[in-house]
Amino acid sequence: MYFKAGLLPAARQLFEEISHRDVAIWNSMITGYARSGGLDSAKEIFELMPTRNVISWTSMISAYSQNEKHEKAIQMFLRMWETRQARPNEVTLTSVLPSCAHLGAIELGEKIEAYARDNELVANVFVGSALVDMYAKCGDVERAMVVFRQVETRGNIFTWNSMIMGLALHGRWKESLELFHEMRKRASPPDGITFTAVLMACTHGGLVKEGKWFFESMEKDHSISPKLQHYGCMVDLLSRAGLLIEAYDLIKRMPMGADAVVWGALLGACSFHGNVEFAEIAAESLFKLEPWNPGNHVILANIYSCAGMWNSVAGVWKKIKIKQQKKVAGCSFVELGGKMHKFLVEDESHPSSKEIYILLDQIYTMMYLTDDDLHSNLQDALLV
Repeated sequence: MYFKAGLLPAARQLFEEISHRDVAIWNSMITGYARSGGLDSAKEIFELMPTRNVISWTSMISAYSQNEKHEKAIQMFLRMWETRQARPNEVTLTSVLPSCAHLGAIELGEKIEAYARDNELVANVFVGSALVDMYAKCGDVERAMVVFRQVETRGNIFTWNSMIMGLALHGRWKESLELFHEMRKRASPPDGITFTAVLMACTHGGLVKEGKWFFESMEKDHSISPKLQHYGCMVDLLSRAGLLIEAYDLIKRMPMGADAVVWGALLGACSFHGNVEFAEIAAESLFKLEPWNPGNHVILANIYSCAGMWNSVAGVWKKIKIKQQKKVAGCSFVELGGKMHKFLVEDESHPSSKEIYILLDQIYTMMYLTDDDLHSNLQDALLV
């Protein structure tokens, strides 16, 4: 009650006044803090617990995953798994699998699937759907399809959407649209996410006519009002096809303001098609939406460069210098042995950084060897 009303201090005070707290009370505090965005407080309560059950662990994993703290969600799951204080249930698995999907932790995802099969949890529609989504987003579309076919009869709209989207994202637009039509034959009504996937498939296939038809049918045939992501897909589709005027007109007709993704799609297409006029329009909007992102300036400078507009190129770089913009350090995750390792550019914080750089130097040196020597020497280095 206190958490729903936003009275976090009052909830904590009442908790402190309870002398005999059972696991359910502790868990309610974790859940309350997590839903209120207080992840640090939720973690504090979790660590203070004298005894934890599966709900305690799952609540923390779910809290991290839903708040896009995917690395921490996986770390918490692995801690649960390794300490064996509680056995993961179907809710635990559906909470951690989205984080595996986000970070590309397919090795851990495979272990989770094996565990789910051993414990007869794959039959659960939510576990099966989460596995389909994880495999598809990690790039193993074939494995996603295997799981999909095993759960499709019990599956829900999320199951179908995950598979349709997975095929679309990996350029298999024809299969994606075929699966959509299969879903429709089974009298499963599509939702907004379904149409996002279908429009993505049309974009990858360059199917402008079909994309327009699907977009118009959303509201006409299914009473689904197009949202920002649907307009974004259409702008991307039209822009890639070189229909920049049509794409810009659609942006102007959007009932909601275009975000950076929409304008970015137009700018990227202008780079491909060499259109300076619309590139400047898109770039100006992006500068306002993402003043911290130098990438938009760089793309515009490249478009000017291709057009031979050297004074404009110099002007863009001058603006970057004035704003003292710096590229945000990128990071990547590498999965090894079921654990995620985070790396930044020129990172030396990893405990094995010295050995990693030595190996990279060896690989770099081998790039200058003959083709015959390269394969055997590279194989030897990777086995060190």
